[in-house]
Formats: sequence, C-alpha cells, structure tokens
Amino acid sequence: MKNLILEMEEYAKEKNVPIMEKDGIAFLMKFIKANNIKNVLEIGSAIGYSAILMASSNPDVKVTTIEKDEVNYLECLKNVKKCGFEQKVNVVFQDALELNLAEGTQFDLIFIDAAKGQYIKFFEKYKYFLAPHGTIITDNIHFHGYVGKKETIESKNLKQLVTKIENYIEFLKTNEEFDTRFYDVGDGLSVSVRKNEK
Repeated sequence: MKNLILEMEEYAKEKNVPIMEKDGIAFLMKFIKANNIKNVLEIGSAIGYSAILMASSNPDVKVTTIEKDEVNYLECLKNVKKCGFEQKVNVVFQDALELNLAEGTQFDLIFIDAAKGQYIKFFEKYKYFLAPHGTIITDNIHFHGYVGKKETIESKNLKQLVTKIENYIEFLKTNEEFDTRFYDVGDGLSVSVRKNEK
C-alpha cells in the first residue's frame, strides 16, 4: 500500500495530475476516523489517490468516486485494483453534473475536488444526497495562494477561475442552510454542516 501511494505521488508529479496535498489528505483521514464515517462520495477522482487513502482510513469505509476524464478514470481503476480495494472503492466514469444517483442514496461525507469553476453547482446538486448530520468538505479553497490576491495574476483564465472560487467561498459564508468552517490545511479546506443538525 505504502509503495503504491508513493508510485501515485510520483505519477502525479510526472504527468502533472493534481492530487491532494499531504496535510489535506491527513486532515480528511483523521476526520473520517473521528466521525465514524462509513460512506463517502468524492467528486473528482483523478488517479484515485484521495479515494484510496480515504478508504484505507477505516475498515468500514466505502467510497464512491466520480471522474469524467478517461485517462484518469482508467488510472484510478488500475490503482484501486492494485491495492485490492475493488469492494471498498466504486469508480464511476461520468461527468458529476450529469450523473443521476438513485433516489434515497445517502453519504456521510461528500468531498468536492473537481472542476473549481463548478463548485457551487456540485454543492447544490449533491447536498440532497447528504445523510443527516453529514458533512460536505471542499478542497483548494486557497487555490495555490491566489485566492484573495487576484491583482497579482496576469492570466485572464486563472483570474476567472480564482473569481469563481472566491464566489464559492462567499456562497458558503452566506449560505442559510449550512454552517461552514475554513481550515488553512493543505491547499485550504472548507467543512460545511447543515445548521439544524449541529
């Protein structure tokens, strides 16, 4: 398992595939253990790095992870198989915004780590599949230190992306349904819980 994780980190570096920062994934694994989470939905598998580590954090955890990029999806499947997690990690090849989950499907934790510009849409679509007392965690809230420092960005596309993340942060801060806490861990994480269930 340890070797596979190192292999995946190496692959991500070589192929320029974004995976979670170590502090961020450590936070997630600790959160899963501490809150006895059994069922995780991950939006954005990449090569399966965070899905495999989340699944390994507790014997009872099952992870459903969604990926729309075929190369990443196949790499993710390969990695899940390598560590023998076929029963623990279900990899879905689909655009998360087009996927229709079965009615009544519920997750204790929904982890958003896909297209940054779609964060609000992911949140709004999948909050209906959150179990009572469940949590939605989002990665890359700092986005490599660019959030809050737009004036330093020259690229128009990057500026637009950072604006979308800043809009998402504002959306979380003013959300009447959820209470959100922000953590300076990894690339920045937000942890959202329904207000009436705290």
